[in-house]
Amino acid sequence: MATEQESFFGEGGDLQEAVVAINRSAKVVKGGRRFSFSALSVVGDRRGRVGVGYGKANEVPPAVEKSIGDAKKNMVRIPLKGDTIPHEVIGRFGAARVFMRPAGAGTGVIAGGGVRAVCQMVGIRNILTKAMGSTNPVNLVKAAMDGLLRLKDVREVARLRGMPIEELIQEAPAAPEMPVPKPAETSEGQPQ
Repeated sequence: MATEQESFFGEGGDLQEAVVAINRSAKVVKGGRRFSFSALSVVGDRRGRVGVGYGKANEVPPAVEKSIGDAKKNMVRIPLKGDTIPHEVIGRFGAARVFMRPAGAGTGVIAGGGVRAVCQMVGIRNILTKAMGSTNPVNLVKAAMDGLLRLKDVREVARLRGMPIEELIQEAPAAPEMPVPKPAETSEGQPQ
């Protein structure tokens, strides 16, 4: 049975999870090396909600469990426009930067590794991304989340500007028609 908090936030079982990276680190002790593991996971409902989590433990399965639990605690809602993002954005974290651009239908998720996992868990089906700077998967995932958190939908922009939504999304004026050049005439008055 779902708890009251789970039913309120809709975490009943519609969440999907993806492990992005598992890292092994070693501590040298008197008897040799002692290994510890860290895991980075992304959890989302593919309908605009996503969370990123990080967990550490002495074995891989507990580290993954901790990271998934952490991701569920850090769930946020991302504004989408259909199956893409509403506008271009650059997310930053540390030395990692992730540029994201909305894409037309049929483009797919053009992204690498951790950024792809974040986009898919949010529910984005068409997006163009480029990772710049650091290639550390933890920093790239956090930069992607920073970019997604910077997104604003049309209602929020209208509220911030203090204007009605209808005025904000007026159709752009059509481009003026270019005059068609007349064919050049020769000395005899005949067109070439």
